[in-house]
Amino acid sequence: MAKKEKQKKDTVAEEVVEEVVAQTPEVNPFEEKYNAEHDAHLRLAAEYDNFRKRTTKEKEQSYLNGRADAVEKLLPVYDNLSRALQQETQDAAYKKGVEMTMTELVKILNSLGVEIFGAEGDQFDPNLHNAIMHVDDESIPENTITQVFQQGFKMGEKIVRFAMVQVAN
Repeated sequence: MAKKEKQKKDTVAEEVVEEVVAQTPEVNPFEEKYNAEHDAHLRLAAEYDNFRKRTTKEKEQSYLNGRADAVEKLLPVYDNLSRALQQETQDAAYKKGVEMTMTELVKILNSLGVEIFGAEGDQFDPNLHNAIMHVDDESIPENTITQVFQQGFKMGEKIVRFAMVQVAN
């Protein structure tokens, strides 16, 4: 009886294998090659597209870094003009000339996409400001900028220079 069951199981297994083989479609070798070449082509196209996007992004980033470097070289001029404007002078023409120069420099910086930040009364942000001094004053809210020693500059999300400030605790 065991032999008959084994033969029956073998017959059932053979029938299942034949049924599966009958259900699987015939594979054309030309179609396989076409599909392989098509996949390779799609991968190459995707790789090229990624390369193009990456190089465009790198180009934009290098342009932004170049502009930021140029702006950073101009910041000492801005600082000196700021100091000159804070000094008292009897010569009105001299003062007007310094003001005009400073106005023109700020226009140029704005046209380059530079944002000037760090003013008294602003909230202290460690991502933008460098606190070099603290003052204890109960009349001023906590983390408020009380004095600006150097203004900060940024281009988009890139910080060109952090603002150096005094903060109330």
